[in-house]
Amino acid sequence: MKKYINTSLSIVLLLSVLLYACDLEEPAPAGASDNPQVSEVIPAEGTANQTLTLKGSGLGNITSVVFSGNDASVYINPTLNTGEAFIFHVPIDAAVGEQDIVFTNGKGVSFTVPFKVLGFATITDVSNYNFSEGDELTLTGKNLDDVSRVLITGTTTEVAIVSKTATSLTVKMPASDLNELTLSIENLAGVKETEQVFVNRDKAFLIFTDEYAPGYSDQSWFSPATISTDVFKSGTASVAKTYKPWDIFGFGWTNTENDDFKYLSFWMKGASIDLDLYIITDKSESTWETWKDYNKITVPANEWTYFKIPVDQLKLWETGSPWGILVWRIQDVIEGQTVYIDDVMFIR
Repeated sequence: MKKYINTSLSIVLLLSVLLYACDLEEPAPAGASDNPQVSEVIPAEGTANQTLTLKGSGLGNITSVVFSGNDASVYINPTLNTGEAFIFHVPIDAAVGEQDIVFTNGKGVSFTVPFKVLGFATITDVSNYNFSEGDELTLTGKNLDDVSRVLITGTTTEVAIVSKTATSLTVKMPASDLNELTLSIENLAGVKETEQVFVNRDKAFLIFTDEYAPGYSDQSWFSPATISTDVFKSGTASVAKTYKPWDIFGFGWTNTENDDFKYLSFWMKGASIDLDLYIITDKSESTWETWKDYNKITVPANEWTYFKIPVDQLKLWETGSPWGILVWRIQDVIEGQTVYIDDVMFIR
């Protein structure tokens, strides 16, 4: 009798659990409508991967979502789709700008919602990596027409915006106590830091800008270098050198210690052909015959190229300190090729 009662009780309990589980089942997903109605998409603009919510009625069973700017498709999670709302993300590869979001449901009914994909300011090129207080730099890239503010990264120092278009941004650099810095650029998408690092010329150890720094002069061999006011990268002048066989293009004789320098930097405009030059001092490993990979640079023909080379790599004080002359030398027998150099400096 006791066993019969326990078995009956177990059956009753099992039936109760099953009935309760049925009560907890989720309702069936909303079906597709012949006439979906949209009230809004929140927010009405956003960046790649931002979460959006579509609100309205008859929104069930959405099977396809495409951003019309470049036909970027959206991943659909059915559990985030009801008759009144649909939650999704802006595709990572969605084109930036005004466009439509095209929705299609299980009945093949399509409807659209206008949307603006926002893009962070992106800088791909700069007119110069070096600046002094008051210099204007032009930054080239995309999504720059809605830039509202530029700061020196990590500070509250604002950088004045001179002009802007969709692909260029000209700024006027302020004074700074930093040796090097990046810029934080804010637009409607948010704030993005530049990958480019800018050098504060006012804090650097200068050898030549528009003229030789005090104590420095031309120390070229065979033929002198000359100051050119016709070709330059920054300011108003550069130094021009036309090579003769076994020639040396250099600056000195000033005793120069390594005062915690991190980089040697300069702009160089190439000759009519690509040239391999070796950066040497009188305290280099083999003095004027130091032909090593670590101190070789390749200067592309007919264009300005920016060089920023770690001092430790160049081994300019390898056999002692200080050195007296810094040179750019060609190993091959080449004659008649002219290069220009500007903004020669050491960066701490």
